[in-house]
Amino acid sequence: MRQPITILLIVIFAGLLRSGAVEAQQFEELQRDLEILPPAAENAQRLDLADVLRTLHVPSIDIALIDHGSVAGSRHFGAAASNTIYQAASLSKLVSAVAALRLVERGALSLDRDVNGDLAGWRLPEADKARAHPVTLRGLLSMTAGIGVAGYLGYEPGAPLPSLSQILDGLPPASSPPVRVEAVPGTRYAYSGGSYEIVQALIEGKTRSSFQDALEDLVLRPAAMPNSYFLQPLSPDLAARGAKGHYADGRELAGGWRVIPELAAGGLWSSARDLANLLIALARAYNGEPNALLTTAMAHAMMTRQNHGPYGLGGAVDGSNKNLVLMKRGQNIGYQSYMLIFPQIGDGIVVLTNSDNGTIAASALIRRAATIYHWPPLGPLAD
Repeated sequence: MRQPITILLIVIFAGLLRSGAVEAQQFEELQRDLEILPPAAENAQRLDLADVLRTLHVPSIDIALIDHGSVAGSRHFGAAASNTIYQAASLSKLVSAVAALRLVERGALSLDRDVNGDLAGWRLPEADKARAHPVTLRGLLSMTAGIGVAGYLGYEPGAPLPSLSQILDGLPPASSPPVRVEAVPGTRYAYSGGSYEIVQALIEGKTRSSFQDALEDLVLRPAAMPNSYFLQPLSPDLAARGAKGHYADGRELAGGWRVIPELAAGGLWSSARDLANLLIALARAYNGEPNALLTTAMAHAMMTRQNHGPYGLGGAVDGSNKNLVLMKRGQNIGYQSYMLIFPQIGDGIVVLTNSDNGTIAASALIRRAATIYHWPPLGPLAD
């Protein structure tokens, strides 16, 4: 019996070596010939990734490649360990949207009824602009609900943190304005972190649990995201794994990062591989595979533009059929990120950085990946 077992082990080991060699080759190609336009530079430069990170003062970067519905590999570059987690910033919105859509499928929420009928404890104040056009979950997720507060800047570690109701009403110690109706719902798109704080209130109210516990049940566990946390501030053991944020000139943020209590809008800590796993789960749902995270119909709705805006339900979408792409950008102070997937063909990428110059590096990597892997044409990378 020893010989067949030995042969099997040799075959498995050889397969792992081949897989590792393929992954190494993919990342070797991805690192070369990146086109960037550094801040204040007049002309674009073509650099290898190590030079890009040095030129842009980006301390580290986490990349996951998705190839035909599987993670082809994930790598850290720069000063980061393999278990480092990053502020995912507004990538949080897409994760939060999936949780809300799963509650819709369970019958706990509706895409198209007035959200005040589902909110518990806090209610969105009435507004003349919303009398004939109520604010709905569909509008919140697509950023077409007419809700204000584009984004949140966070708080230095140790500063008093507002509760969710204080964030929504703009009350101390919240440093942001109140979340209110500012335009007729359904009539225009406007980027809105405030919309997602209402989504957070909906999820917490319907699940009667903390946002972390709700998201763990609805998304993080079923989508295989073991290194993802909606915790602000981080516990000491998780904080030891957190990549410290940096300004564009390379200076580290005071205290390492800003604390983001606006969880649904921008409070996720995660890894590129975890977020790639989520994108793969959404592509499986879109393509009608069994036991998927969402139904096929819901995944198609998620990846369909809503109310004539650039967003579906949780992320920006562009193209159709094999050219269809789901995209999301993340930008907190000290952290910038991007992720996208072509759901029909199952190809995509996630890039996380701990720098205010991270978008430049991420965009260059995405364009390079599109060339190497012959992705469908990519237009502007939407927010």
